[in-house]
Amino acid sequence: MLNVRLQKLSKTWLEEATIREMQNKMDDGQLTSEELTLLYLDAIHRKNEELHAVLEINPQALQTACALDEERKESGPRSLLHGIPVLLKDNMNTADGMHTSCGSLAMQDFYAAEDAFLVYKLRQAGAVILGKTNMTEWANFMSDRMTNGWSSRGGQVVNPYGPFDVGGSSSGSAVAIAENMAAVAIGTETSGSIINPSAQNALVGLKPTVGMISRSGIIPLSFTQDTAGPMARTVEDAAITFSILAGYDEADPITKKAGRFQQLDWLSALRKDALKGVRIGIPRKIFEREISSEQTDLFNQALEQMRQAGAYIKDDIDLGAMEDDLGYDVLLYEFKSALNEYLAQTPPTNKIRSLSDIIEYNASHPDETLRFGQVMLEKVDRTSGTLTEPAYLEALLRNRHLAKETALDKALADNEIDVLILPQDHGCSFSAAAGYPAITVPSSFTEKGEPFCITFCGPAFSEYELIGYAYAYEQKVQGRKRPSGIKAGT
Repeated sequence: MLNVRLQKLSKTWLEEATIREMQNKMDDGQLTSEELTLLYLDAIHRKNEELHAVLEINPQALQTACALDEERKESGPRSLLHGIPVLLKDNMNTADGMHTSCGSLAMQDFYAAEDAFLVYKLRQAGAVILGKTNMTEWANFMSDRMTNGWSSRGGQVVNPYGPFDVGGSSSGSAVAIAENMAAVAIGTETSGSIINPSAQNALVGLKPTVGMISRSGIIPLSFTQDTAGPMARTVEDAAITFSILAGYDEADPITKKAGRFQQLDWLSALRKDALKGVRIGIPRKIFEREISSEQTDLFNQALEQMRQAGAYIKDDIDLGAMEDDLGYDVLLYEFKSALNEYLAQTPPTNKIRSLSDIIEYNASHPDETLRFGQVMLEKVDRTSGTLTEPAYLEALLRNRHLAKETALDKALADNEIDVLILPQDHGCSFSAAAGYPAITVPSSFTEKGEPFCITFCGPAFSEYELIGYAYAYEQKVQGRKRPSGIKAGT
C-alpha cells in the first residue's frame, strides 16, 4: 500500500510522466528513485494480472534505487537515466536474480552468469533494472500459428487499448510502457518486433541500424538482422535511452561502426522544425492493399500534417520489390547456429544446451508448451547449423541486394528523398533485411480505438535525422493518448 503522497502522485502525475519530469522531481527533492520504483511496482501489482506484460521483478530493484538515491546526494546523477526504472525483454541476460528464458518454460530455471552488454551500459548510466517483460516465445519463431504476445512461461499479453493485435515479439515491453509500468523498456527486433508492437500500443519504438547497439548477452535469432532498441511514450524518452545504449562492444564486432557516433549529442536532434524542407517518399504499393480505407484516410491525414510542417511529399514511389520477395529463409538458417552458440556458452548448470534440447523438453511437456505446436523450431532444427546450405547463401545475397540496392538505397537516391514513411509496421522487412533504422511514432486512433502510428525509415546510421523527424511530427500532432480499458487503479 502506498502512502497518501505517493498515491496522489500515482493518480495525478505518474501516468504520462517523462524521464525529464522524473529527473526534475528527484533533483528538487520531491521524489526519490526508491519512491519512483515503488510507484511502478504498485502499477505492476494493479495492472499486470490482466495484461500479462511483466514476467518477473528484479529482487535487487529497490536496493539499487536506494543506493542511487545516496549517490545522487553525494555526487549528483550519472545521466538522465539515473534512478529511472527500466524494463527488459526476457531475452536479455541479467546477473541479478532474474531468469532469462525467451518466454520458454524450457528455460524457466536459467540464470545468466553476467549482464548483457546493453544491461551493463544501463547500470553504468544509473538506471534501475525493474524486471523482465513477457514476449512472443522464441521471438515468434516457434510456430507459424502462434498468436503475437503468447509464451508458455507468461501466457497471453493483452493489448490495453482493446481487442486488437498486441504485436510481436516485444509485446510485453510495449504493453508495460503503454500502461506505464516503467519509464521505458528495451525490446529487440529481427523483423518488426520493436516497430510492430510499438505501433499497436501507441508508443515510440526505435529500431536502430544493426551495429549501433550491442547484441552480446541477448538470446539471438539472426546474426545479420538482430538489434535491440528503446520503446517509450515519447520521442525524447526513446532518444535519451538510445543515447545510453548506443556504442562499441568488442564482443559484438559490428558495433565498431557505432564508434563514430560516440560523442554525438543525440538530444540536439529534438527540434520542432526538423520536418521543414525534408523530402519524404511514400511507397504506396507496399501497403495500399494491406490497410483499411479508414487507415488510408488516417495516413493521408498524417501526410497533410507533415506538409503543414514544411515537408515535401513525393507520393507513390516504387521500391522495385515487395516484402514477400524477401521471405524468411535467412532467419530459418541463422537461428539454429546463433541459438546453439548462445546455449553452448551458458553455465553448465543450464540443462538446455541446444535447440534439440528445447524441442525435446517441449515434446515432454505438451500441455504446457505446445498450445500452438513447434513446427518452426522443428524446421529450423533440420538445418545443418553450419550456414553452408546453398539455399541460405542464396537467400542472404538476394535479401541484402533486394532490400538495400533494389529497394531502399535506389528509391532514396533516384527520387532524391531523405526518408520513407509508411503506416504502422508496413515495410519493416526491408529495413530489417538491410539492417537499416526505423522509428514509429503515434499519429491517431481508429473509430474503434485501435492505435495508428507512422513509421519513418531511413538509410544506415540515419538515427539522428529519424529522431528529429519523429519529434517534429510528435510535437505537431500529439497523437498518443493513454489506454482507458484497464479498470484497476483508474
